Amino acid sequence: MSKKIDPATLKITDMRFADIDGAPKRCTLIKIFTNQGLVGYGEVRDASSRTYAAMLKSRIIGENPCNIDKIFRRIKQFGGHSRQAGGVCGIEVALWDLAGKAWGVPVWQLLGGKFRDQVRIYCDTDSEGGGRDMGKALVERMKQGYTYLKMDLGIELLMKQKNCLSAPLGFLEKMREYKTVFVTPHGSIDPRAMRGEAYDLFNTPHGLTGIHLTEKGLDYLDKYMHDVRSEIGYEIPIAIDHLGHIPVEDCIKLAKRLEKYNLAWMEDPVPWQLTDQYKRIAQATTVPLGTGEDIYLKENFKPLLESGALAVVHPDILTAGGILETHKIGDMAEDYGVQMSIHMAESPIACLAAVHVAAATRNFMALEVHSVDVPWWADLVAPRLKIQDGYIAVPDAPGLGIESLNEKLIEEKLHPDFPVAWASTEEWDKEWANDRQWS
Repeated sequence: MSKKIDPATLKITDMRFADIDGAPKRCTLIKIFTNQGLVGYGEVRDASSRTYAAMLKSRIIGENPCNIDKIFRRIKQFGGHSRQAGGVCGIEVALWDLAGKAWGVPVWQLLGGKFRDQVRIYCDTDSEGGGRDMGKALVERMKQGYTYLKMDLGIELLMKQKNCLSAPLGFLEKMREYKTVFVTPHGSIDPRAMRGEAYDLFNTPHGLTGIHLTEKGLDYLDKYMHDVRSEIGYEIPIAIDHLGHIPVEDCIKLAKRLEKYNLAWMEDPVPWQLTDQYKRIAQATTVPLGTGEDIYLKENFKPLLESGALAVVHPDILTAGGILETHKIGDMAEDYGVQMSIHMAESPIACLAAVHVAAATRNFMALEVHSVDVPWWADLVAPRLKIQDGYIAVPDAPGLGIESLNEKLIEEKLHPDFPVAWASTEEWDKEWANDRQWS
């Protein structure tokens, strides 16, 4: 820093955004400006809306960003589960960045110190073809130094296979028709296509779709997992995700088939709100269960932890409530003997926020990075974010450890719906409501 900062008189003066695409999804980056020239970096959750943060601008202007918990308690009522938490969490991350810079210490030190100097990474792996092909793709991850693996295993693999799924006639055909709607070349949902019937289909909960696995379908997934393990061996942990929207009974059938493959966890088999269904699965199988990327605030993790159904909590910093709330979730999970891993499918800003939490949380295991195959992703920040042999070194620089953003690269990657980076947000300066929730 070129001049001495006085944390006691630091004030928030402005907040602005830049939306980039393809990292691998659309990400809204945040800058919070102050009266002393310090800028804090944050981010709204992937595939969310900058409005969730912009509407909070007038509620934080003039506040001292070092008073993180005070500001968080003011704005947290405006967060919700999944992407609806994006604004609250993105601001909270930027406040930690500012506080660390103001006081000259890394975020992990403000959280009480670190348990590790480097953070273990795992990355989702995609592959066309059968289980052997997926296994070979995972072997390549292992050769790159990754010590933890995750892959998808679910009904997407069965959509072109005969007699592997049953559903009301015509329903699977409709799903196939809309599959191209849900995914763009960047891996993000196309908002222009998510209308009407496509929206309804995409938002139908697991148990209400009428889709079931047949015995042939179970055989196919069983063999697929067998072929994966035949390639990678049994000594490296592997988790599975994206079973698809099937009911709890089918999740139990599949989990029983997969017990012999020594899974690290089965992720989000049913919606996280259905605690009793998680209990049913956990009581029926020895496959560890994990969930949490769509849960906002620590108290909403508690019913699942109390149920004894979870082996892994899997929060996302940009949904859970930000840096401090995720740290508290990890500590609470440890009280129940539950491991914490962290979901992350955003830019290096969110990734580094997660690294600080991971460093400071004892029961942490592995951090997801969804962008290892995006060649320019790590260059969005300076110094460039480096993954070495499946780990990220915990930074010692103040705040998140980001000296600057790569503004030229951000300009190149701007989302076409938001073609100007860091444009004025003065239209939000006077947003106001009586926020009190009691009389």
